[in-house]
Amino acid sequence: MRDFTYSVPWNLALITIGTGIFAFGIKAIALPHGFISGGMSGLGLLLYYLTDKLSPGQWLFLLNAPIFLFGWFGVSRRFFLYSLYGAVSVVVFMELIPWVLPVNDPWLAAIAAGATFGTGLGITFRSLGSTGGTDIIAVAINQKYNLRIGAVTFGFNLALFVVSMLFMKVDLVLYSLSTVFIAAQIMEYVLGLFHQRKMVFIISDKTEEIAAAIMRDLHRGATFLDGRGAYSGRPKSVLLTVVFNIQLKRLEQAIYAIDPDAFTIVESPMNVIGRKFSRRKVY
Repeated sequence: MRDFTYSVPWNLALITIGTGIFAFGIKAIALPHGFISGGMSGLGLLLYYLTDKLSPGQWLFLLNAPIFLFGWFGVSRRFFLYSLYGAVSVVVFMELIPWVLPVNDPWLAAIAAGATFGTGLGITFRSLGSTGGTDIIAVAINQKYNLRIGAVTFGFNLALFVVSMLFMKVDLVLYSLSTVFIAAQIMEYVLGLFHQRKMVFIISDKTEEIAAAIMRDLHRGATFLDGRGAYSGRPKSVLLTVVFNIQLKRLEQAIYAIDPDAFTIVESPMNVIGRKFSRRKVY
């Protein structure tokens, strides 16, 4: 399963599902309420509102074309091809989706659109690709100048919403800003949803027994760290282990069944890369 999650079918499946949800949010929620999204899809929606000449999907396709020419030279071929598939998928779904979500309240629509955008983008970014657009530019700049991807995206969105103020009602722009903010929070949640880990420090006089229980019962590794008690001055053995979130209660039971006086510290690491956890994501 570990190798399958990095296979071509798995990545294509994630991109297809994610872009389908993202496109639904645009076509069924944002568009009927006159909102714009972030990134290149938001610029496509703005041009659609201003001109009413082409569909939002057609605008997105035209805007993406020069970016992919740039991306061919600026990013890896694998990321380029996956992102090309993602961008085409968004356009196709936007053209095919006929539904409108029956939401009348604009705040509820903004929340629903943000949740939908975030879910779709989060699933897509679990793959080795993206939805195209500004993601291509951001990754290319990051690889060349080490400028953070989030900073590039934020800069583009800031310029987009400032310009939108000149052509759209302020209320609609503010609703749209709320949508993008909600989408960012939901996307982060979806990205970490299935890979939550806990880093645990265990201070005990029975760390040898606890380490054996962790390896035997939880099938996780552990590392001994050398410590010293600040009050007693005596050497202490500190045990470090990382477990999946659902294993935390079992770990606590194992620790305190061996040493009721053990002292534990639980942290939530940003990312865990290594054997039996995540592989390094290389675009």
